[in-house]
Amino acid sequence: MNKITAAITAVGGYVPEDVLTNKMLEEMVETNDEWITTRTGIKERRILKDPNKGTSYLGIQAAKDLINKAGLDPKEIDMVILASATPDMPVAATGVHVASEIGAVNAFSYDLQAACSGFLYAMSTGAAYIESGRYKKVLVIGADKMSSIIDYTDRTTCIIFGDGAGAVLMEPNSDGYGLQDEILRSDSIGRNSLRIEAGGSLLPPSEETIAKKLHYVKQDGKTVFKYAVSNMSGVSAQIMERNNLTNQDVDWLIAHQANKRIIGATASRMGVEDEKVLMNIERYGNTTSATLPLLLSDYEKKFKKGDNLIFASFGGGFTWGATYLKWAYNS
Repeated sequence: MNKITAAITAVGGYVPEDVLTNKMLEEMVETNDEWITTRTGIKERRILKDPNKGTSYLGIQAAKDLINKAGLDPKEIDMVILASATPDMPVAATGVHVASEIGAVNAFSYDLQAACSGFLYAMSTGAAYIESGRYKKVLVIGADKMSSIIDYTDRTTCIIFGDGAGAVLMEPNSDGYGLQDEILRSDSIGRNSLRIEAGGSLLPPSEETIAKKLHYVKQDGKTVFKYAVSNMSGVSAQIMERNNLTNQDVDWLIAHQANKRIIGATASRMGVEDEKVLMNIERYGNTTSATLPLLLSDYEKKFKKGDNLIFASFGGGFTWGATYLKWAYNS
C-alpha cells in the first residue's frame, strides 16, 4: 500500500482594493520611496480600510476564491485551520467564523498563531491530519489585517506590513505528490525583538498601555534581519541536503515575503537562480501569515505536476522553518 501524503489540490487568494504606496508614506513619516525600495523591495501594500471588517473578512474572501475556482462543495471540507497574528478578537476563534461563513458546516476549525511562520506551521498541521487517514479535505488559510496593529507614525514598521489572505486545500495523495519533508524550529531568544507588548495576560489593556502605544507591533529591525537571514537560509539549505536535492532539482522557492534582501540571501544559500524565486513583496509588502499562500495564488499557473517547491519562513517568537513539497496538479 502506497504511503498517504498531503497534497495541495487548490489555492485561493485575496487582497483589499486600497493601496498604500511609498509616496503616500512619505507624507506620513520621515522616509522616501528609494530608501524603502532598496532596503525592503516594497513599493506598495494593500490596506483593508473598512473599520467594520477584520481578518475574518480577508480569510472568507480567500476561501471563497478557492472554492469557486475548484468547484468545491464547502460541505465536503472536514477541517479549517486559520493561521493569523491578528484574529478578529482574542475569543472566539476567528477560524470558526470563517468556516461558518463559507458554508463549511461539517468542518471543525481553530486558529493557529506563529507570527510570519503561521501558515507554514498550519500547513504542517493540516498535512498531519490528512496523513492520519481520518480527514480528507483540510482547508488551510493564512490571513492578517496587519494595518490593525501598526502605528503609522513608526517608520520602522509602517513601511513593511500590508493586509491580505491566501488559502490552500489539502487532500490525500498516494502517488508521491504533496508534502515530502519539513524542518520547523522556534527559539524564544527573539521574544522581545518582535512583539506587541500589551493586550495579553502579562500586560492587559489599560489607559496607560493605550497611551504608550503598547498595542502596536514593535521590532528591533537589525536583530530580526540577522536571525532571519541566518535561520531561514539555514533550514532551506538543510532540507535540500536531507532530501538529496541539488539547486537544479528545486523548481520554485516559495519564501516568506518580509524583505527582498532576506529572500535573496536564502536563494543564494540554496544556489537557486533568480527566475525560480517567486516574489510579490513589491505589491503587497509583508502580509505575515498570508505571504506564502498569496504567492501560490499569484503564481499558480506557473506550477506543473511534479514540480519541487521549497517553502521557507521566519517570524516573531522566533519561529522559522522550511518545507519540501511536490506539486500535485497542472494548473
